[in-house]
Amino acid sequence: MPKKKKIYKKKGKIIKDLTRNIFRILNEDSSKFYNYKQIAGKLGISDTDGKTQILKKLAELTATKKIKEVDRGKFQINEDRKYSIGTLDITSNGNGYFITDDYEDDIFIPNVNLGKGLHGDVVRAYIYQRKRSKKVEADIVEVLERAKTEFVGVLQKNKNFGFVIPDNNKMYADIFISQNKMNGAEHGDKVQATISDWPENSKNPFGKITTVLGKPGDHNTEMHSILLEYDLPYEFPAEVEKDAENLSIEITKDEISKRRDMRKDLTFTIDPKDAKDFDDALSFTKLENGNYEVGIHIADVSHYLQQDTILDHEAYERATSVYLVDRVVPMLPEMLSNGVCSLRPNEEKLTFSAVFEINEKAQIVGEWFGRTVTYSDQRFAYEEAQYLIEQNQEKKIVTSSEFSKDENINIKKSFKNTIPVDVSITGAAYKVSTEIVEATLKLDELAKKLRKKRMKQGAISFDRVEVKFHLDEEANPVGVFFKSSKDANKLIEEFMLLANRKVAEFIGQKQGRPSGKTFIYRVHDEPDVEKLASLQNIISKFGYKINTDTKETTSDSLNQLLSDVHGKAESNMIETLTIRTMSKAVYTTQNIGHYGLAFNYYSHFTSPIRRYPDVMTHRLLQHYLDGGNSPKALSYEEKCKHSSKREELASKAERDSIKYMQVKYMQDHKNEIFEGVITGVTEWGIYVEIKQNKCEGMVRIRDIKSDYYIFDEKQYAIVGQSTKQMYQLGDDVSVQVKKTDLERKHLDFNLIED
Repeated sequence: MPKKKKIYKKKGKIIKDLTRNIFRILNEDSSKFYNYKQIAGKLGISDTDGKTQILKKLAELTATKKIKEVDRGKFQINEDRKYSIGTLDITSNGNGYFITDDYEDDIFIPNVNLGKGLHGDVVRAYIYQRKRSKKVEADIVEVLERAKTEFVGVLQKNKNFGFVIPDNNKMYADIFISQNKMNGAEHGDKVQATISDWPENSKNPFGKITTVLGKPGDHNTEMHSILLEYDLPYEFPAEVEKDAENLSIEITKDEISKRRDMRKDLTFTIDPKDAKDFDDALSFTKLENGNYEVGIHIADVSHYLQQDTILDHEAYERATSVYLVDRVVPMLPEMLSNGVCSLRPNEEKLTFSAVFEINEKAQIVGEWFGRTVTYSDQRFAYEEAQYLIEQNQEKKIVTSSEFSKDENINIKKSFKNTIPVDVSITGAAYKVSTEIVEATLKLDELAKKLRKKRMKQGAISFDRVEVKFHLDEEANPVGVFFKSSKDANKLIEEFMLLANRKVAEFIGQKQGRPSGKTFIYRVHDEPDVEKLASLQNIISKFGYKINTDTKETTSDSLNQLLSDVHGKAESNMIETLTIRTMSKAVYTTQNIGHYGLAFNYYSHFTSPIRRYPDVMTHRLLQHYLDGGNSPKALSYEEKCKHSSKREELASKAERDSIKYMQVKYMQDHKNEIFEGVITGVTEWGIYVEIKQNKCEGMVRIRDIKSDYYIFDEKQYAIVGQSTKQMYQLGDDVSVQVKKTDLERKHLDFNLIED
């Protein structure tokens, strides 16, 4: 438990946020000047003590040249100083960086100059150059907008007050909690606290406890803590659940008459074996001209999720489903996500479809978009579809006895030929129609041709291995396994990419040029040149190189790099570093194309159960199909920014849940020695990733006893001063668990030296 803090005691009535409010007043019109009485009037301060505080603060700000006295007793913002507005990025050691469009590089901020700014805040900063070192630094003079005010941490309780020690290592200040704002929390509880105030002369913000989560280390407590840390809810309000339950879910004849009826088309889903929401299905028909009609059918969420309803507002606020290691936190209530919208087998469903006529060369010769009604004949897990593909590759596909249809379904044709599918995950053999087998194999063939074309056009192939956990009944990790993308995964991926691309082209371009219509795009900018140079510097240590002369050579050489490192010890590290050179994909109405996929137009159309931008895409597509004019882009752009931000938070929560499980898993393996690879080198230690389970931890320099090691930045190494022993990025090492910290989701290793 951290050391106990001393309470800040007020010595009279202190005007809170005085510096910030003076700057706010002076910045309203930088050409005007104010005396202390005018400032006091704007702040609603009339007492002598308050005016004295203002006078002292004005003198202090004038002495530091943050403001200037233009006439006796009259003050103005000092525009001679270099002020900029930007975002504050706090590091784990308590210092920060100021990120602004006014400067090319991020600007260092020593912790004494943070001025009560917190990680992610929008701030105004003064930029200056240190006299001796000539180093450019920043001093925060005003917090314009808080990124967040709610933090998760552990309550350290004293007799009449307490402090919440935040879990987030970028939150450098503990939160003071008075006795009457504890909300029933006890010493040592994991809680959520909201900052309500930060007095001018206090080192700590003041706050109140809003939620008591439980005891640290408890599984559900930690999972809920992760969600709340990123402002992600873990349950639906009662009124939202009620709104969902009151929806009319009957598929009426009148509704069917408004749609293309595709219930007789052979249709099936391929999803993860533990999936509960199926938002996409494929249909397949062989045409008389020898081509194929392939339908990509997506749950018509927008039919049920009407705009400006309680349900719609909740979905927008969430913007995405969140996938933690042991649970899914859905964007929509279960009644919708797993029920009425889910394309479950042997059920009629309302769908929004992209239907293509494709020839043997996987060329698109016809397309249609619109609302449909469909019926899924079969649900495949990826493993089952993969089994069929592999059996076909080994020429083991055979047909067997008749498979009768369900007597209650009179719109489906009888399946006369079937094959048994005996896959370990099903526990028993079951039968699949020959038609579905043939469809799966042909779709696999077409998908491979589509993928080959995409890669030839410059798409980047990130076939990363995912870390997964075997969990027991209490959700404890009892094993680690790796999941890689196989042909069945890539089959679905290619047809989803096709639908997303073609929908974006259908709305976004007209006769080969931008149409000017407002639409929701998923864009991905080109890699940062400096980051590519840094990547080249690192991978050269392993004998790899990339060619960044042109856009084409960059994508080609990145693909070659990813292919060369696949399966090697350094693969995860280099793949991670390569991803970091990439820009972040975001939602926007301003189309710049998608670099990673090599598409000029790309949208998200295929997952409206779990992504709100897809719902917006469906609404806009139907609006244009109905002949509507282009709506104004501004409100959609705001929704795109919100969705991108929520997606980023969800990704962070997902990563934190993986880290948590890795630490929890390693708690039971403290006596074992593991082979690892050095994935990072810093001035305080080396990061090591264990090869067999990809758990990453730190070996601190102070814990290496054989020598005194210092950081060599140029060689990405630490070097022993006596022995000259070097531990370098990418080196193989042996480690043993020293310490596991579940609350911080951190592992410390001991290095096993020769």
